[in-house]
Amino acid sequence: MLSAKDIQKSFGSLPVLRGVDIDIARGEIVSIVGSSGAGKTTLLHILGTLERADRGELYFEGQALHQFNSKQLSRFRNQQIGFVFQFHHLLPEFTAVENVSIPGWIAGKSNRQVLKDATELLDRLGLSTKLQSKPHELSGGEQQRVAVARALINQPGIIFADEPTGNLDSANARSLHQLFQQLRDELQQTFVIVTHNEELASLSNRILHLKDGRWSS
Repeated sequence: MLSAKDIQKSFGSLPVLRGVDIDIARGEIVSIVGSSGAGKTTLLHILGTLERADRGELYFEGQALHQFNSKQLSRFRNQQIGFVFQFHHLLPEFTAVENVSIPGWIAGKSNRQVLKDATELLDRLGLSTKLQSKPHELSGGEQQRVAVARALINQPGIIFADEPTGNLDSANARSLHQLFQQLRDELQQTFVIVTHNEELASLSNRILHLKDGRWSS
């Protein structure tokens, strides 16, 4: 589904990724673990087309993403990629259902259809009573579930999650990873997760260890 070859990235004279290869299959959860500074988030951003590699190739279902221009990448991200971040990034002035709807509106879908899809997603994720709640009225776990629903609204091929449980207590963290497993099993949703939490990473199909910009055993 997603394949990257010889991904290299430096910031100034500092090499961060030193030739990384990765293949992600549809319907699997892959966790990338490693110490701070290992290059995990940089790799996630490159795989998610938020950043460009200095060198290497990136393919999604046969499409050569490394050859796309910025406009093509933006359209691709909106249609095929969902993101879940540590700090949720919900808009404080918008309700839960409105926050979830934003990528659908950007995609040009009808307001009626987007709100219907957003409502159904929030219901599936156990937030049917929180549709009109604003972020400050939600718990940390509820905010992160809204962020997951937002990532799912355009039915993306793959979801990238960067430390998605970093601000959650252990119970909510475990619940979120179980939610990822449920979405994988029921919807064949694919996840690539960067995490420091080895216990939660163990719930994945595969764990990849990144050290000094390379995979380690």
